[in-house]
Amino acid sequence: MHIDWAALGTVFGVSLIVTVGLVGLFTVGIVGLSKQQSATAGKGNVAVARTTAYLCFALCAAAVAYGINLIVAK
Repeated sequence: MHIDWAALGTVFGVSLIVTVGLVGLFTVGIVGLSKQQSATAGKGNVAVARTTAYLCFALCAAAVAYGINLIVAK
């Protein structure tokens, strides 16, 4: 049995980077929603906070959909 360690390392590295990036993007969306609440209190722009949060969540959904597409596609 032969294990291609270089390919295994590549898969591990890419999956680690994508996972950390996706979690970071979701976190930015959560922070954007919390900034929306403080912006409503008069400390900032509500539209920018809401748009940033929704954009981050849309990118997360697109990444998940792409991953599902890769798994399902032949």
